[in-house]
Amino acid sequence: MECISVFDMLKIGVGPSSSHTLGPWRAAERWIKELKEQGVFEKVREVTVFLYGSLSLTGKGHATDIAVTMGLLGADPETVPIEGIEPTILTIKTEKRINFGGTTEIPFDWERHIVFKREFLPFHANAIRFEALLADNTSTIETYYSIGGGFVVKEELIHAKENKETFKSFPHPVQTGNELLQHCVEHNKSISEIVLENELSLRSAEEIDSGLQRIWETMLECMYVGCHTEGKLPGGLNVKRRAFEMHQKLKGTVPYTNPQEWLESIRETEVKFRQIIKWVSCFALSVNEVNASLGRVVTAPTNGSAGVIPAVLMYYMVIENHDANFEDVKQFLLVASEVGSIFKKGATISAAMGGCQAEIGVSSAMAAAGLTELMGGTPEQVLMAAEIAMEHHLGLTCDPIGGLVQVPCIERNAMGAIKAINASELALDADPKEAKVPFDKVVNTMWETAKDMNSKYKETSEGGLAVGVFLSDC
Repeated sequence: MECISVFDMLKIGVGPSSSHTLGPWRAAERWIKELKEQGVFEKVREVTVFLYGSLSLTGKGHATDIAVTMGLLGADPETVPIEGIEPTILTIKTEKRINFGGTTEIPFDWERHIVFKREFLPFHANAIRFEALLADNTSTIETYYSIGGGFVVKEELIHAKENKETFKSFPHPVQTGNELLQHCVEHNKSISEIVLENELSLRSAEEIDSGLQRIWETMLECMYVGCHTEGKLPGGLNVKRRAFEMHQKLKGTVPYTNPQEWLESIRETEVKFRQIIKWVSCFALSVNEVNASLGRVVTAPTNGSAGVIPAVLMYYMVIENHDANFEDVKQFLLVASEVGSIFKKGATISAAMGGCQAEIGVSSAMAAAGLTELMGGTPEQVLMAAEIAMEHHLGLTCDPIGGLVQVPCIERNAMGAIKAINASELALDADPKEAKVPFDKVVNTMWETAKDMNSKYKETSEGGLAVGVFLSDC
């Protein structure tokens, strides 16, 4: 059983993909760290990166080559200046050298030292293999797997002893929805209270608040940037940014100069049904337009689905509760992360393994759960909302046109957010005892569906819209 923190499920990083961008970036960082621990980093004279399976098939569209190179530089995706990525990569391509680990200049030919291999390794569809040639002409090789949501593992360490021990240290260990409910009933606590007590076994209350505040500020900043940036997205599809024009039509007359003032100004706008749907869609689109342009987003639980949770949380803050503050944000994120962790433990959050149901479906379930607790729902209603949201994403394929996280990915975030709100309302008006589909059953069904799904619908761009729509049509 895994120990999964809220900060594992919600990570600050760079778009466009958690499994194809953030994961490979983190894998490169981890490899450098291990080389240093082994005492061979200073002996490295040349490095080659091999990208396998889905990372090869859609890697260029997902900027995997860029991400892994930034990782080799030792740059941190949480803090690296976004505007500096493109000129840095251009310099490396031109000079054919890289500052390995930020300290050692070595030769690096972009075309020769990043190798795309279409074959799939057995353990996972997203495999990265690093090879280093050392000064004594020997070499060292390590293989990592980007398993979704920015998580990176080695096959032999997937059930590492230290991970099990950390899990056991949780006062309320949870593997399934039923176990989560048992803890809530036994201790007469809400889901967010149970999750918070688990988090407190890992870090202080101040660290938790600070970390969640940074996550929310990043989400809010991302929505703000997306709503105030016009033009077309990079990648060749010529996809027009829509959040800007939607926002121009929706915003009111209250002036603002920063994201928080912007949030306050939206509270003064018209809230008819159509406007609410447009606002929620605008929030979701804005995040994923930033994500598609290699901007900074919060992986929630993936980059491709990063817009759902911010959109639903923003909906609560500007439509449902004008007095909402950080405590509400904290409560929402704690609940959402726990639901996401149960899907990760019992199924997958990787589109390369389970299709888009594993990304948009999970994010919609997470958002529905968080919103339901904020709206006063019981723990049973919270999980019922999560079940409803996922139930209506089952079988959703991952078929990005051109391997880019743009079409249909960006719109799917808007649809996932709307479904989450609807699922929450259905659960709040229902008696969970009468539910026909338990939460744990939908988790299991999603995983069974993922295993049955043809590989061409699993982030390979070999089926669905990815082949049904030609680039020339765009």
